[in-house]
Amino acid sequence: MFDDKKIKLVMYVVIILLIGMNVLFIVKYNSARKASSEAVSALENQKVNEKVLEFTELFIDKVIRAQGEIDFETRLKLEEAVRKIGDEAILAQWQKFVGSNTSGDAQAEVKELLWILIKKIGK
Repeated sequence: MFDDKKIKLVMYVVIILLIGMNVLFIVKYNSARKASSEAVSALENQKVNEKVLEFTELFIDKVIRAQGEIDFETRLKLEEAVRKIGDEAILAQWQKFVGSNTSGDAQAEVKELLWILIKKIGK
Protein backbone atom coordinates (compact mmCIF):
# COMPACT_ATOMS: atom_id res chain seq x y z
CA MET A 1 0.00 0.00 0.00
CA PHE A 2 2.70 2.54 1.00
CA ASP A 3 6.16 2.06 -0.30
CA ASP A 4 9.32 3.63 1.05
CA LYS A 5 9.41 6.38 -1.59
CA LYS A 6 5.92 7.64 -0.74
CA ILE A 7 6.65 7.58 2.99
CA LYS A 8 9.89 9.52 2.45
CA LEU A 9 8.09 12.04 0.23
CA VAL A 10 5.36 12.56 2.84
CA MET A 11 8.00 12.93 5.58
CA TYR A 12 9.90 15.50 3.50
CA VAL A 13 6.74 17.48 2.85
CA VAL A 14 5.84 17.39 6.57
CA ILE A 15 9.37 18.48 7.54
CA ILE A 16 9.32 21.33 5.01
CA LEU A 17 5.90 22.44 6.28
CA LEU A 18 7.11 22.35 9.89
CA ILE A 19 10.23 24.35 9.03
CA GLY A 20 8.12 26.86 7.11
CA MET A 21 5.72 27.21 10.04
CA ASN A 22 8.64 27.74 12.44
CA VAL A 23 10.06 30.47 10.21
CA LEU A 24 6.62 32.09 10.06
CA PHE A 25 6.28 31.94 13.85
CA ILE A 26 9.75 33.45 14.30
CA VAL A 27 8.91 36.32 11.97
CA LYS A 28 5.58 36.94 13.73
CA TYR A 29 7.26 36.73 17.15
CA ASN A 30 9.92 39.28 16.19
CA SER A 31 7.27 41.58 14.76
CA ALA A 32 5.19 41.34 17.94
CA ARG A 33 8.27 41.89 20.11
CA LYS A 34 9.18 45.02 18.13
CA ALA A 35 5.62 46.35 18.42
CA SER A 36 5.64 45.63 22.14
CA SER A 37 8.94 47.44 22.56
CA GLU A 38 7.59 50.45 20.67
CA ALA A 39 4.46 50.46 22.82
CA VAL A 40 6.51 50.35 26.02
CA SER A 41 8.68 53.21 24.75
CA ALA A 42 5.60 55.26 23.84
CA LEU A 43 4.10 54.61 27.27
CA GLU A 44 7.31 55.73 28.99
CA ASN A 45 7.35 58.91 26.87
CA GLN A 46 3.73 59.55 27.78
CA LYS A 47 4.52 59.18 31.49
CA VAL A 48 7.42 61.63 31.19
CA ASN A 49 5.22 64.04 29.25
CA GLU A 50 2.59 63.86 31.99
CA LYS A 51 5.23 64.65 34.63
CA VAL A 52 6.58 67.53 32.55
CA LEU A 53 3.08 68.93 32.05
CA GLU A 54 2.29 68.54 35.75
CA PHE A 55 5.44 70.44 36.70
CA THR A 56 4.88 73.09 34.00
CA GLU A 57 1.33 73.71 35.16
CA LEU A 58 2.45 73.96 38.78
CA PHE A 59 5.34 76.23 37.83
CA ILE A 60 3.17 78.59 35.80
CA ASP A 61 0.45 78.67 38.44
CA LYS A 62 2.69 79.09 41.49
CA VAL A 63 5.65 81.06 40.10
CA ILE A 64 4.77 82.94 36.95
CA ARG A 65 1.26 83.91 38.06
CA ALA A 66 2.34 84.53 41.67
CA GLN A 67 1.53 87.90 43.17
CA GLY A 68 4.22 87.88 45.83
CA GLU A 69 6.82 85.74 47.51
CA ILE A 70 6.69 82.00 46.99
CA ASP A 71 6.39 80.12 50.26
CA PHE A 72 8.60 77.23 51.35
CA GLU A 73 5.91 74.58 50.87
CA THR A 74 5.33 75.67 47.27
CA ARG A 75 9.09 75.63 46.60
CA LEU A 76 9.25 72.13 48.02
CA LYS A 77 6.36 70.98 45.79
CA LEU A 78 8.08 72.45 42.75
CA GLU A 79 11.39 70.82 43.66
CA GLU A 80 9.72 67.43 44.10
CA ALA A 81 7.84 67.78 40.82
CA VAL A 82 10.95 68.71 38.84
CA ARG A 83 12.94 65.83 40.35
CA LYS A 84 10.09 63.40 39.62
CA ILE A 85 10.52 64.12 35.90
CA GLY A 86 13.95 62.50 36.02
CA ASP A 87 15.49 64.61 33.25
CA GLU A 88 18.97 65.99 33.92
CA ALA A 89 18.65 68.95 31.54
CA ILE A 90 15.41 70.11 33.14
CA LEU A 91 16.81 69.67 36.64
CA ALA A 92 20.01 71.56 35.74
CA GLN A 93 17.99 74.44 34.28
CA TRP A 94 15.73 74.45 37.33
CA GLN A 95 18.79 74.74 39.55
CA LYS A 96 20.07 77.64 37.44
CA PHE A 97 16.71 79.35 37.90
CA VAL A 98 16.66 78.74 41.64
CA GLY A 99 20.25 79.94 41.94
CA SER A 100 19.62 83.19 40.08
CA ASN A 101 20.91 86.26 41.91
CA THR A 102 19.00 88.98 40.07
CA SER A 103 15.51 89.23 38.67
CA GLY A 104 16.99 89.68 35.19
CA ASP A 105 18.93 86.42 35.56
CA ALA A 106 15.82 84.70 36.90
CA GLN A 107 13.76 85.88 33.94
CA ALA A 108 16.36 84.61 31.49
CA GLU A 109 16.53 81.25 33.29
CA VAL A 110 12.71 80.97 33.33
CA LYS A 111 12.61 81.48 29.58
CA GLU A 112 15.21 78.77 29.09
CA LEU A 113 13.43 76.43 31.52
CA LEU A 114 10.11 76.84 29.74
CA TRP A 115 11.82 76.30 26.39
CA ILE A 116 13.40 73.05 27.60
CA LEU A 117 10.06 71.89 29.01
CA ILE A 118 8.26 72.56 25.73
CA LYS A 119 10.97 70.78 23.73
CA LYS A 120 10.79 67.80 26.07
CA ILE A 121 7.03 67.45 25.55
CA GLY A 122 7.47 67.56 21.79
CA LYS A 123 9.67 64.45 21.74
